[in-house]
Amino acid sequence: MTETTPLSGMLAEGIAKAAVLSEAVPHIARYAGTTVVVKYGGHAMGDAEALAAFARDVVLMKQIGIQPVVVHGGGPQIARMLERLDIGSDFVDGLRVTTAETVEIVEMVLAGRINKAVAAAIGAAGGRAVGLSGKDAGLLAARRLKRMRRDPESNIEKVLDLGFVGEPSGVDTGVIDALAQAGFIPVIAPIGLGENGETYNINADTAAGAIAAACKARRFLLLTDVAGVLDEQGRLISEMTRDRARRMIADGVIQGGMIPKVETCLDAVEGGVGAAAILDGRMDHAVLLEILTRSGAGTIIRRQ
Repeated sequence: MTETTPLSGMLAEGIAKAAVLSEAVPHIARYAGTTVVVKYGGHAMGDAEALAAFARDVVLMKQIGIQPVVVHGGGPQIARMLERLDIGSDFVDGLRVTTAETVEIVEMVLAGRINKAVAAAIGAAGGRAVGLSGKDAGLLAARRLKRMRRDPESNIEKVLDLGFVGEPSGVDTGVIDALAQAGFIPVIAPIGLGENGETYNINADTAAGAIAAACKARRFLLLTDVAGVLDEQGRLISEMTRDRARRMIADGVIQGGMIPKVETCLDAVEGGVGAAAILDGRMDHAVLLEILTRSGAGTIIRRQ
């Protein structure tokens, strides 16, 4: 009688990896030759190991034929630099009021330290990244963001002055296309250029969504610090349509800081992106899980 022996740990691990690859193959074929825009942000940005892991995933995407475009934020880093320089800043409706003095610091941190750190991490992982801001090659045109607020005493709506806070008014993908064709991975800081040469600080989610729409990306992945969109019972919703997302906002199920993220995804999808997903950037390999597995990793929003 022949006795069977249990699989060795190494063989079992190999079989598990083969199963993962087998599941990934059809997804790799489906995404080959397409663009995926990733908004990188949240607390993971402040962790060197998390940045290195994210960079490896981005490089793998490039190696299997997907064209990644990375757009990053940097709110906490900006706040720390302003504090070090003893420059005060106020927030209105979650947006930093950006003075002429502040916008110089914002540009220095976003287009300087953070942008080059992300590009360098991708380089260390074996990729070729080029860091740039929206001001380079006319990539991201911007106009001053206008917000209205109703005065509680007079009941009159007034325009809020947020200074040099901007919103995209146009995206020229020429430099992105050129870099992609040359084998590079674009890493973009959300700084825009006004029609009179002004520098504008643009919300990174908004900038990434606009860039994804202009690129007609197959996917727009928005990394954040939560698992995704939750339903009334606090359970993760893995997939939803535009109509369901809008109903959940109207009903108050989607609320707070999740509203602008969902609206950014809706704008991207309505602008031509195949689908948009909100993911927990703290999860290992969240980007790869979302695009290379059946179950995904967060909440994906589709047109229908």
